[in-house]
Amino acid sequence: MHAFRDVATAAYCPRKLYYRRRDPDVGESIPSGVQDRRQLAFEYEKLLTEDTELLAAPIEVTPTTFRSRVGCLKAGLDAWDELVDPPASEVLLEGKDARGIAHKVLERPLAPSLVFAGRPPEQGVWEPQSVHLVAAALALAWEREQPVERAFAEYPAYGVIREIELSARRRSQYRAALRTAESIDGPPNRTENREKCQPCEYRDGCGVRTRSLRSLLG
Repeated sequence: MHAFRDVATAAYCPRKLYYRRRDPDVGESIPSGVQDRRQLAFEYEKLLTEDTELLAAPIEVTPTTFRSRVGCLKAGLDAWDELVDPPASEVLLEGKDARGIAHKVLERPLAPSLVFAGRPPEQGVWEPQSVHLVAAALALAWEREQPVERAFAEYPAYGVIREIELSARRRSQYRAALRTAESIDGPPNRTENREKCQPCEYRDGCGVRTRSLRSLLG
């Protein structure tokens, strides 16, 4: 069974997934800045009302923009109350094909919510994140034995929450990423989109024929 993160990585860059499996100790820890940003997803109401907290928060937009965006979400999202105070958080989900953590699980509607530390696209969500969301939603559906037709992506540092439907296109992307993850038994071709390489923790050794530290140590 695959981890949610591995299936999402297969959608982003199969070669990165290969290196992650070969050298699993690289990049295992979550940077403190990521944790700080994720925590914002549990503090929306406080950040709407407490100026001192907002000014100290690790947001990537102005306080005015943040409050404007979050205020609109509060007024317009039916699931707002459960996103602010989720019935369950940090839930391990185990599906038919993949397992992993959902940062929040909502009940009305039944849906997972994943919190991303980075920047959202202009519309929708990035494809690897879409794959990650579908993996979580299908695992939740498998556990509960009932349909899950949507999921939420939160970008709290930007005051953005996106609700997505599990469309046929998204499910197809997920199945393709799953097949990719299952088929990797050697280094795939390098990605042609070299912008993906800049933040990658494996970029310095990508393509270099060398044994891993783990293998050298036996």
